[in-house]
Amino acid sequence: MKDTKCDQFKKRMMPGKVANFNIGKDGELREIVEYVSTCLTCQIVKAEHQVPSGKLYPLEILKWKWDKITMDFVLRLPLNPSKKNSIWVIVDRLTKSAHFLPVNTTSSLEKLAELYIVEIVCLHGIPSSIVFDRDPRFTSRFENRLQRSLGTTLQFNTLFHP
Repeated sequence: MKDTKCDQFKKRMMPGKVANFNIGKDGELREIVEYVSTCLTCQIVKAEHQVPSGKLYPLEILKWKWDKITMDFVLRLPLNPSKKNSIWVIVDRLTKSAHFLPVNTTSSLEKLAELYIVEIVCLHGIPSSIVFDRDPRFTSRFENRLQRSLGTTLQFNTLFHP
């Protein structure tokens, strides 16, 4: 069976291979456009084929440093000599200054809460807002551990009081 032009293009685009495309006289840009238009995966992930996301709201303008922060993890790094394989990145949203804390992916929430208190709260105080792009269950458990480490409790109010 003979290879089609699409199959030849796929072979050139295999992971780990470097494909050079000179846009212009030899028509390779046309080749790319043709491939993308016939590739099922490319068609599925196009934005117009996705369910619309919810309405985006801009974050408010900040007034004080380290009052509002963001945090996330950089995972799957090689082990360093102290057996850490991830970096916990905590960024002040106003000044864009950051702390990069080496952690292990198996670190308990208690250890993360203690590290947060030692490295962030002691230097900058308790922020009023934390933006955290993680699973809501993880975020909730982390907040509970942090509250416990700070010695405070969260009390929730409900609309209906029987």
